[in-house]
Amino acid sequence: MAEGMADVIEVEELRRTYAGGFEAVSGISFSVARGELFALLGTNGAGKTSTVELLEGLARPTAGTVRVLGHDPYTERAAVRPRTGVMLQEAGFSSELTVAETVRMWAGCTSGARPVDEALDMVGLPRRANVRVKQLSGGERRRLDLAMALLSRPEVLFLDEPTTGLDAEGRRETWELVRTLRDSGTTVLLTTHYLEEAEELADRLAILHNGRIAARGRVDEVVAAQPSHISFELPDGYLVGDLPPLAPLGINSHETAGRTVRLRTSELQRAATGLLLWAQENQVELRGLDVRSASLEEAFLHIAREQETTR
Repeated sequence: MAEGMADVIEVEELRRTYAGGFEAVSGISFSVARGELFALLGTNGAGKTSTVELLEGLARPTAGTVRVLGHDPYTERAAVRPRTGVMLQEAGFSSELTVAETVRMWAGCTSGARPVDEALDMVGLPRRANVRVKQLSGGERRRLDLAMALLSRPEVLFLDEPTTGLDAEGRRETWELVRTLRDSGTTVLLTTHYLEEAEELADRLAILHNGRIAARGRVDEVVAAQPSHISFELPDGYLVGDLPPLAPLGINSHETAGRTVRLRTSELQRAATGLLLWAQENQVELRGLDVRSASLEEAFLHIAREQETTR
């Protein structure tokens, strides 16, 4: 696809095989549109890091193609690197330099770099400018990592676990910054272990499993593939068979543990309404009633359980 068109990241049948024949990435395809935030999720060993390294141009694919801003990020690195920002899990800064000195040094190697004060202000580090890197907390180092990634005013930003080590306030502030960047037209590819982070930020996402994409789409689309849950205690004197017919209520399956009934449904409102009307008609209380929508966490854990059973 030519530059300037909708998709700025294009991946087609991408494969990466390591020495010894282990295939970490097994023919995946996806695209990321300009100004979109795309989250790449996966359990340990799913191929997430291997994929991101190929997108960043750090290695050559075994097979398939990668295009970032219309270029191959490995063979045409000079055309891609100045227009991208990369936040690694750990950048390896010199511990003896101050924060300002570190930013200034990196800015000297960056075309059109932001002013040092602007970069530090964006990530909430202006008061730590004269502190040595070795004296920063883990969360402050992550903020410095992000400042480095933003120096070049990137069109495409790769964020690898950007909020690891941040407290709740720092995480929320980083989310707001990332949203602002996206809203201004920056394309963001995010990897994270915080599923809440993906739910909060991602326009679309993909979940990797054994080197393949197990689920993809908008967050609501991925979540909709998982059942919602209803649980409660059976009223005294009642058995499961005394409940209204479950299938007509849109309930897919049920299980019991003592007096507790757990139901799974893809039609939560219909199922909950039917149960509550039955309870009202029979003048009984559904003690411990818990009605819970499907979540991204459940979708992720479902894929993780599949991974365990296929090993």
